[in-house]
Amino acid sequence: MIEATDLELCRAVVEQAPDALIFADREGAIRLWNARAEAIFGYTAAEAIGKSLDLIIPEKLRAAHWRGYRQALTLGHTKPGGQALATRATHKLGSRLYVELAFGIISDSQHGVLGAVATGRDITQRYLAEHPQRAH
Repeated sequence: MIEATDLELCRAVVEQAPDALIFADREGAIRLWNARAEAIFGYTAAEAIGKSLDLIIPEKLRAAHWRGYRQALTLGHTKPGGQALATRATHKLGSRLYVELAFGIISDSQHGVLGAVATGRDITQRYLAEHPQRAH
């Protein structure tokens, strides 16, 4: 039986996770972007890493997002406590997406906040079927 090192295992889990996995540092710059995030949002990891989360946040939601982001980093936890929330996002091609995201704060071994992680999935079809008035 072939065994992976801890680092190899972590990389495989991140890349092969069934949901988007995104980590952004304290400034909101994307530092981790897996294959499922590429599929959902249309940006390759090379295009997304180092860029602001504004890449996928609709302009009209950015101010509220950044208020919540800064508050969560200061408090060391998110308001919904890891519970997934439906929200709007933007695809690379400009199309509207609805995504279900769960957030968490990532800290180092000394409890210093490093940034935030989100796991997510595209729920656009389901959301529009449940809310047909949003399709326009």
